[in-house]
Amino acid sequence: MVTSLGVAVVGFGWMGRVHTQAYARVPHHFPQLTVRPQLVSVAEDVPGRAEQAAEQFGFASTTRDWREVVADPRVQAVSITAPNFLHREIGVAMAEAGKHIWIEKPVGLSTADASAVSDAVTKAGVQGAVGFNYRNAPAVEAARDLIASGELGTVTHIRVRLFSDYAAHPDGALTWRYELERGGHGVLGDLASHGADLARFLLGDITALAADTAIFLPQRARPTGATAGHALATGGELGPVENEDYVNCLLRFASGARGVLEACRVSVGEQNNYGFEVHGTKGAVFWDFRRMNELAVSRGTTYQDQPVTTVYVGPGDGEFGAFQPGAANAMGYDDLKVIEAYRFLRSVAEGKPYGATLPDAVRSAAVLDAMVRSVESGGWASPAQSGTRLSPA
Repeated sequence: MVTSLGVAVVGFGWMGRVHTQAYARVPHHFPQLTVRPQLVSVAEDVPGRAEQAAEQFGFASTTRDWREVVADPRVQAVSITAPNFLHREIGVAMAEAGKHIWIEKPVGLSTADASAVSDAVTKAGVQGAVGFNYRNAPAVEAARDLIASGELGTVTHIRVRLFSDYAAHPDGALTWRYELERGGHGVLGDLASHGADLARFLLGDITALAADTAIFLPQRARPTGATAGHALATGGELGPVENEDYVNCLLRFASGARGVLEACRVSVGEQNNYGFEVHGTKGAVFWDFRRMNELAVSRGTTYQDQPVTTVYVGPGDGEFGAFQPGAANAMGYDDLKVIEAYRFLRSVAEGKPYGATLPDAVRSAAVLDAMVRSVESGGWASPAQSGTRLSPA
């Protein structure tokens, strides 16, 4: 039996649009799902944007105040795609109102913020999903299975990279993303949060780290009006960039493995250069987001001069079969969000979590907080010293 689930989207920038499109596509890719999302309400405080979303996607109602969504009995599940500084307040309010939440990372500005939302979800008995979309790539799930199988031997080290140029233009507008109070620690929340989740997803818990950060573009022009995405602004009053453009971090894992996580938002010449390299005592596996459906794998018993083979993921890997009938048929970024939506809705339907959860967000946030402490102290820091309880995954 298929039932309807009233959903709302809070914050309708690019990510709000991605969530909305994912809801629309879920029934086509996952017809076995026993709930069908119905677009009830969209909340956005930029004038006219919610109305435009309703006209294009068919939301039944619009509002500029997300608190109206909290009070709306038609809404049973909410996508929270508002700016980072609003995540805690909105997430806690929605959970306390008994609404399931699908919230974008980094779930606030700190471990305390992520923990508050996680605790509210647990206390309310609702489901909570988090937007760590890269772990949903079938190739990433295949890599995790390969590592767990032992075919690579004992994992010795990993390198995770996240390089992009979205903030590289010196005329990029000084939006909330560049303020500590509203955007948090810059590239740490934007990109390194994904890196921390990927590293833990593949290799397990991170026990210690040492980090270094930098701000390479210290001033930007303030925008004169509402902005979306990474808009440019020229001629406006210059203001300081308060959060990090770059982070480099050494990692130690509970397994004994070592790692490097590096992320930068101002890398000229790099567009979404995200990926990882995992080495073991018998082999290695490599993934590049720009070739999302491929793995480079080295395995065998020769050790030296051992070849690397390209492997194309197929219907037996992750949720690939819901999108393509055979290996080497391409999937794209938006497909990862459809998988995320499916796992969120399945969690709601079955009453148990699938995919990335709020405890995953708490652990990623603890890694980011440890990076900040490491930079401040100039030494090693432990995510477990965040001052916030880390519940079992």
